[in-house]
Formats: sequence, structure tokens, C-alpha cells
Amino acid sequence: MNRKIAACVVAFTFAMGVAGFGYAAKVNCVVDAVEGEKVTMTCKDADKLAPGDKVKVASAKKGAVEGC
Repeated sequence: MNRKIAACVVAFTFAMGVAGFGYAAKVNCVVDAVEGEKVTMTCKDADKLAPGDKVKVASAKKGAVEGC
């Protein structure tokens, strides 16, 4: 019985953790200018964002460099 309860608790915790990722907005942007710590970007679907939202910015991945 305890194993069934533990399995349900683990499954519920996993489901709630994964559900949070579904609410994150994905917006593609292009950097227009950088002035010190201020970055100006042009974004598609910017209406998904609101002033004061915290965002995570990552640069585009570069292609692999092949050696000798």
C-alpha cells in the first residue's frame, strides 16, 4: 500500500513540474543594438510578453568547428 501511495506522489510531482514548462512563452528575437547593459531587440509574437516579465536570453548556437 505504501508503495502505491509513494508512486502516486512521485507521478503527481513529476506531472506538476512538467506542466509548468507549458506556460513559458517562446519568442524569437533579433538583437538590434547593445549599449552597455541595455539591449534592444525586435521580436516576433512580442505580445506574449509584458513589462516586468523575467526572460532568459541565449545566443544562437554556432556550428561545429572541425579540426585536422
